[in-house]
Amino acid sequence: MTQPDRSRRRVVAALLGAGLVRVAAAADSTLAFKELYDGGGILGFTLSAKTRSLAGRQVQVLGYLAPPLKPDVRFFVLTRAPVSLCPFCNSDADWPSDIIVVYPRERADWGQDGLPVAVSGTLELGSKVDRDTGFVSLVRVVDATVVTVR
Repeated sequence: MTQPDRSRRRVVAALLGAGLVRVAAAADSTLAFKELYDGGGILGFTLSAKTRSLAGRQVQVLGYLAPPLKPDVRFFVLTRAPVSLCPFCNSDADWPSDIIVVYPRERADWGQDGLPVAVSGTLELGSKVDRDTGFVSLVRVVDATVVTVR
């Protein structure tokens, strides 16, 4: 079994265990970071057909919590791999371009334990500026629930 298959199975198992998805829906709405974009060029990234087809629908994504921008923000950034720097702490060259901004259903103190998390919520697409921080996002999961994958 390949690493992406193992990761996908862990996500589905975590979400099923937490009661966040039904078996039939789990595979169809799982979105992996490698599936977000079809490519990019001088004008930026092009969202993939799969990503666009899931807009406004419930999705599940496996990723890692990036360090918080500020202690009291209403969202966190989900990344493909663990990162140790916040987006405003270093140059753009050190920050991943394929990120998902997550607005959780409930506020919580998100720990930086290095474990992956499974996020489930509604996928929103399009440029949006967070009113409190000025952080600009293209891909968001809103009304999200978050489960640590162990």
